[in-house]
Amino acid sequence: MKKKVCLALLIALAVCCLVFPQAKINAYAAFDSDVNYKSAVLIERSSGKILADTNAHESLPIASVTKLMTILITLEKIDAGEFALDDTVTVSANASGMGGSQVFLDANAGYKLSELLKSVIIASANDSSVAIAEHISGSEQNFVALMNERASELGLNNTHYANCTGLPTPDGFSSAYDQAIVLNKVLNYPVYHEYSHIWLEDFVHPSGRTTQMTNTNRLSRFYEGCTGGKTGSTNQAKYCLAVGAKRADMELISVVLGVENSKARFKLASDLLNYGFDNFKSKTLLSQNDISNKTIKIKGLNRQAKLKLEREFKLISKVDETPNYSLNFNLPNMLNSVKENQIVGNVEVVVDGVVVDTINILSCDSLSEATLWDYIKDIAQS
Repeated sequence: MKKKVCLALLIALAVCCLVFPQAKINAYAAFDSDVNYKSAVLIERSSGKILADTNAHESLPIASVTKLMTILITLEKIDAGEFALDDTVTVSANASGMGGSQVFLDANAGYKLSELLKSVIIASANDSSVAIAEHISGSEQNFVALMNERASELGLNNTHYANCTGLPTPDGFSSAYDQAIVLNKVLNYPVYHEYSHIWLEDFVHPSGRTTQMTNTNRLSRFYEGCTGGKTGSTNQAKYCLAVGAKRADMELISVVLGVENSKARFKLASDLLNYGFDNFKSKTLLSQNDISNKTIKIKGLNRQAKLKLEREFKLISKVDETPNYSLNFNLPNMLNSVKENQIVGNVEVVVDGVVVDTINILSCDSLSEATLWDYIKDIAQS
């Protein structure tokens, strides 16, 4: 009888856990939250290192956080010169008829691409998102194919886009970690920072009427060092947020999905960022010019090319830890010739016996293959 009672209690407890999940973040067993949510992740931006997570790779509906990919593709297309912020976008009836959050675009009217992009970043405008998608790809469907192609290129293994807005659909989903990667890319663009820090602004239509836009990401105004972010909410996704912040020389990204209410998502994301800033430190272990004293010999006497790193490396560690690291340089003894910025080798960063990163080494100089005359000069100078 007692065994049956115990079994019944265990089953009841399991059912309660399924019906009323209480997720906990435990990457370093140092962060906890009383907020109900489904997934969360905290990463350091330059390295992509996960500092804390719960179900970070679980595929979930993400609502308007979807628009991060819409924003990214738009910024990349502009950066590549395929489109310009000054482009005039003629809004279709389809775009102007989008429901949810919007700036109430006029069908058949012409708007600057910059204004539409700004309204997506600030006010999460669905109508502007579709108008941009149609302008870039001819249709939202074609643009969504572009979104999924880019997701594949970025290695977003738990993501599938079904539209450019995040409006509810069973085919649209992503993960907290995947969206941290997308936001990381978006944060590379100065124009994004320019728009994402606007708190309140009137959207002026060609007809002269205005729609007031308020930034949906309240942390852009109320969290120290906030670098930008994207909110989202639907009945299916609940409340979601991807947000970045920078303090001193460390930059973090926090993503939370499936949070119980709007206030709680901002609290959880803030708590995650605070946890990162309070418990971790960033040290620039290698800057690009840190190997300026190294050279590679080019065939022929007295011919050497100076070297530099392709990028810097920041080491992230807990504030009370002193990591044990070493550098393994992999360079050829000699080359016949070399071009400026040519990859000539690499350096492995080894932390606690594990290779955590490999950085390419580039030549600073262009040196052609030595000629007979070069040999004669070298001999004369030696």
